Amino acid sequence: MGLLAMALVGLTLFLSEGVTGKLHPRGTPGQSPLPPEHVAARAQARVLANEELDAENSRQILFGDLHVHTTFSADAFVFSLPLMQGEGAHPPADACDFARFCAELDFWSINDHAESITPRQWTETRESIRECNAVAGDSQNPDTVAFLGWEWTQSSPESFEGTHWGHKNILLAGIEDDETPTRPIGAGAGGLFSQVEIPGFVWAVIRAGLAAGDFPNNLGPYLDFNQWAREVRGLEACPQDVPVRELPPDCLEGAPDPADLFAKLDDWGYPALVIPHGTAWGIHAPPDADLGEQLKNGQHDPTRQRLFEVYSGHGNSELWRDLRDTEIDADGQVSCAEPRDGYEPCCWRAGEIIRSRCEGLSEITCEERIQQARRWYLELPGNLAKEVVPGAVPNDWGECGQLAGTFLPAMEYRPKMSAQYGLARRPAGAASTDAEAFRFGLIGSSDNHKARAGAGYKEIGRKAFGDAYGLRDDWHNRLKPEPEAPSSRPVPPEEIRGSMPFADPGAERNASYYYTAGLVAVHADGRDRGSIFNALEARRTYGTSGPRILLHFDLENGPDGLTPMGSDVSLRDTPRFTVRAVGDFRQLPGCPEITRDRLTAARLRDLCLDECYHPSDERHLVDRIEVVRIRPQQYPEEPLQDLVEDPWRVFPCPPDEAGCVISFEDSEFTDEARETVYYVRALQEPTLAVNGDPMRCDRDDDGTCLQGNLCPAAGPDADPDDPCLSLVRERAWSSPIFVRHGGEGSGEN
Repeated sequence: MGLLAMALVGLTLFLSEGVTGKLHPRGTPGQSPLPPEHVAARAQARVLANEELDAENSRQILFGDLHVHTTFSADAFVFSLPLMQGEGAHPPADACDFARFCAELDFWSINDHAESITPRQWTETRESIRECNAVAGDSQNPDTVAFLGWEWTQSSPESFEGTHWGHKNILLAGIEDDETPTRPIGAGAGGLFSQVEIPGFVWAVIRAGLAAGDFPNNLGPYLDFNQWAREVRGLEACPQDVPVRELPPDCLEGAPDPADLFAKLDDWGYPALVIPHGTAWGIHAPPDADLGEQLKNGQHDPTRQRLFEVYSGHGNSELWRDLRDTEIDADGQVSCAEPRDGYEPCCWRAGEIIRSRCEGLSEITCEERIQQARRWYLELPGNLAKEVVPGAVPNDWGECGQLAGTFLPAMEYRPKMSAQYGLARRPAGAASTDAEAFRFGLIGSSDNHKARAGAGYKEIGRKAFGDAYGLRDDWHNRLKPEPEAPSSRPVPPEEIRGSMPFADPGAERNASYYYTAGLVAVHADGRDRGSIFNALEARRTYGTSGPRILLHFDLENGPDGLTPMGSDVSLRDTPRFTVRAVGDFRQLPGCPEITRDRLTAARLRDLCLDECYHPSDERHLVDRIEVVRIRPQQYPEEPLQDLVEDPWRVFPCPPDEAGCVISFEDSEFTDEARETVYYVRALQEPTLAVNGDPMRCDRDDDGTCLQGNLCPAAGPDADPDDPCLSLVRERAWSSPIFVRHGGEGSGEN
């Protein structure tokens, strides 16, 4: 028995420490750049389209992705494992090759989660970005520009007490050692693994692999994961209140809040942008999260926080709506809010599920249980609250908690974390300084966790081009407990607290709210790194949901004449605007010959899925232009219902592949005499999109969702090749033009 016990202990240590696992290297990017004439032809097509619209802007439009994760990110590493139907490692070199050859992006950035990046990985990341740029050809006219960055990842999903700051990408202008920080800066005092019981987590991953039957033949990926986790565990948090240049090189550096992050970036002194993203996604943000809280106590830096990721593969964070889950009476008692304006709180849905099970009960008993379910739902955090309804499955919850009927929304929408809310919010009133206001440009990106930068050019690969994932069927079926029998009797909170409900991410709604990549576009003076960074910093940007829509939005009568999107000006006269938009090229199947000549057949299959950016000569039609007008608050209590006008104006476009030109003015501006924010959306004709209708509901005559029909990512009903397509209107969002009422002088352009 003693020898057996020793053997078991030895095996446990062997597995949990990943003794024979290997640390993943950065990889090697393809060495052949795209020919300069091919890159020039790509640019010339955009120039010709602009000329057809008589666009006066001489700058060129470039497309990129500023939010790309590789398996150097902890969550991406987990998603890559066999138990998650993973593809295996996708290191930084894969992101470089995908951006250059599969997606043909003009620029991209790496943004792995800083909280668990080891010094070795950061060194490898910097080297990989330099290598990507070195093989891209002439630095003034490369096939792509690779930027260095990371993600600062902070969440407080359960409750909000002024501590939820959200996720932010840091984008650096430089890539050399003497122009980039020694370490990335994560959230908190030491990062992700200071908050997780890592030995237990590591052993849980090993148990999962064993349960899935991956021992001994397919245990390698788990040992690699645990070898890397052991590397992370060996690091210490950097000491606080020490200047960044005096910190030891091999510690995990953290900033507990944005103000501390900005201070550390100031200490380094390198040009950098900080870009909030995924803000309205409820899987990370608590229900009462409020972007306005970041306009206090130095938590916003207008010199760095100049852009906002309005759309990514994790959904749309644009819209503000007055959504309410709870009501508070005169005595301060909290109760479940009734549905209104198409929004159904999940606490209300809990009662409706109970109501559907009331057969055989008296009306009084049924109503008591309905009210119990709604009340008890509010007493529990997050998905734990759904355990109040025994035997309920994800489809039973319909569209509760969702911004239903809108374009590819973020899951469990948080309206006070949206772009529109941020643009309207002014907590300090009319006399607020720029530091107490968000004046950000809008961008899109991917948030892809498989190193696939800009994977939105074709609506395929729900799990590869997006982040939909699910537990492998055999693991799913072995470990999922027998479902609880449906009952009309709700479960009291005291029986649920402290439990860990089975949370299969493939069967949950998460996978239905992951989409393919968005893009960021810039109006730049050149294709080089400096020109692109300058355009980003100047907010000459717009975002798209994936298509390469060409978009111009200009103030015609600015103080200095034609004034582009992203500008901040003062004006006395009625502002006059012009919008010009051209739809994206329709895509041909497969990959162009120029890509097939540079990647092997296996590389094309495994990385690009044998489908690349491959434009035809035909363009999608622009369906219409929508104008949004926002008048920022002049005092903190000013109701947003009257300030966010969406849409303020709508202009249909003629069915012309050459594009659409519209003009408008705001005759009310001079009478209002207050700052006004304008931006536009250009919507294409309907096309099919991955997860275009996330819940795929059965609806009644009023359009109410009676039952969801989620597209599963795992389980016996899952089809791994089903992209779950539905019709949407893909779109582009311009950066705003900020028009202050005042004298002749203009603000920053």
